[in-house]
Amino acid sequence: MPKTIPEATRELCLAFPEAQETLSHGRPDYRVNDRSFAKLMINLHGDGRVALWLHMPPGAQEHFVELDPESYFPPPYLAKKGWLGVELNEGLSWPEVAARAREAWEHTATAGLASELESTPSVLPPDSKMSSEEIDPLQSSHAKNVLKELRKRIQRLPEVNEDTQFGRPVWKAGKKTFVGVFHRDGHLQLDFWVGIEQQVMMTMDPRFTVPKFTGHNGWINMDVEEFQDWNEIDDLIENSYRHFALKRMLSELDGK
Repeated sequence: MPKTIPEATRELCLAFPEAQETLSHGRPDYRVNDRSFAKLMINLHGDGRVALWLHMPPGAQEHFVELDPESYFPPPYLAKKGWLGVELNEGLSWPEVAARAREAWEHTATAGLASELESTPSVLPPDSKMSSEEIDPLQSSHAKNVLKELRKRIQRLPEVNEDTQFGRPVWKAGKKTFVGVFHRDGHLQLDFWVGIEQQVMMTMDPRFTVPKFTGHNGWINMDVEEFQDWNEIDDLIENSYRHFALKRMLSELDGK
């Protein structure tokens, strides 16, 4: 089987002594001494990157970004702490990726453990680059078809505009989001407000789940990877819209 970039990255990071893998916000986080030294980030907030974020020694981030700005970058959130972003899908040699990973591991491990590593682990590189669809599943033909149909149905509502939040499409009634689209664990999903009372009944259907961060506010996720009932989706769109729309918007909708 061909080796993917995530598989090769995992093999490399776990080749360092006492390295462990955990999940942080659904993404691989590689740790030693219970501290992160590497994080794999694919299309974070829609940035289109396949990147390994590394906890580097002081000054390393500035050095490598200046040396090769096409391969290295200061990652969001952690740049101020000296972390370095390494592009994995843009042609940087695998030995160089491994060298940077070693520097991050040595910087994070205890001095005693770091001294035990004699050479950089030898791990075969990935066999190919990741495609645009692998990086961003919303670029798949299925997702594009669902988005096209969704846009057609939403555009009939007054004062609606499409925006992006954390790299995913959302639609707003005025300034308030009422529908979102995202891809998680291989499944395309839609996001609606339905209210707390409706959540309980809806989750009896396996297509619906309560989202982790917005569920307490009455939102629901709907899996549309395999099947779309557009009459049902129309009802969910309008119900969510009505919850957030202003009175003048509802008057215009009902006057049509």
